[in-house]
Amino acid sequence: MKAIGYQPGIDGKPGGFIEFEQQTPVPEGHDLLVKIQAISVNPVDYKVRQGTKEPQNPGRILGWDAAGIVEAVGEKVSLFKPGDRVFYAGDITRSGSNASHQLVDERIVGHMPETLDFAAAAALPLTSITAWESLFDRLKINPEADGDKQALIIGGAGGVGSIAIQLAKQVANLHVIATASREESRQWCLSLGADDVINHYKNMAEQFDQRGLSAPDYILCFNNTDAHFESMTELIAPQGMICSIVGTTQDHDLSKLKSKSAGFVWELMFTRPMYKTADMIEQHELLNAIARLVDSGTIRTTLKEIFGPLNAENIMAAHRQLETGSTIGKIVLTV
Repeated sequence: MKAIGYQPGIDGKPGGFIEFEQQTPVPEGHDLLVKIQAISVNPVDYKVRQGTKEPQNPGRILGWDAAGIVEAVGEKVSLFKPGDRVFYAGDITRSGSNASHQLVDERIVGHMPETLDFAAAAALPLTSITAWESLFDRLKINPEADGDKQALIIGGAGGVGSIAIQLAKQVANLHVIATASREESRQWCLSLGADDVINHYKNMAEQFDQRGLSAPDYILCFNNTDAHFESMTELIAPQGMICSIVGTTQDHDLSKLKSKSAGFVWELMFTRPMYKTADMIEQHELLNAIARLVDSGTIRTTLKEIFGPLNAENIMAAHRQLETGSTIGKIVLTV
């Protein structure tokens, strides 16, 4: 099989991606062997790359989003068969999707939407799992009971924000305020169903007041937790909940939420596969739900740009684009 791995720089030399051949693995247990057709990139890709300091032989295979065809299955597999078209985000503790083939546990894999090609499908898994778990597992939103409530999505035009807007509006039935800092990203958020868009680089509380918006019952932070923590504690409604996916480098005072009886919770979509939780199969179920929502026309893919074929040069170019912090939607590479 072909693979693309990352080697960190040594002796002052810059690091980079390298292409190499290695033996195709054989699936065992609950594993599927997937022949990859398309992958997408996420901030976790470049963050893991930046954190890789020790040389690895032949190189660390990154990538946590893929769509492809099941080529072989382990003896315990019951959800898929060879020939099935699938999409998934994988497991950060295992070899990634920047390759021609990958082993992945069937319990975190979904049947690909029938109405999408591989590129459009590859844009969805990691961000869909993150947004779905944020809304329904971490914030515990009940569409029937909470449908008239208000959600603020910080970083609405990014990969996770782009699918979260759609799920919050079309599935959770919330009133959605998204944030975006440019006209292009503002229009993108509106096209996905946001009811209103504000600028997260300006005072958000003042913008809420100016527009006559009530305090959000839910805040989903998909941008910079450190930069927005003070604003979030000021904005959140009494008994509201904040969920963030972006780690912090600063200490923050949670007691600021005490008088409001408000809460703060983290979301990491790798938690279930990383810890092999008893409910790990929930990611299989939610990806299948995403596929049904796409096929029914309720939500759409967040694919924005295809960076060409999967090779070392294009992967690095995609990482560089993500590192600018100005990417709208998702970037995909095809095989």
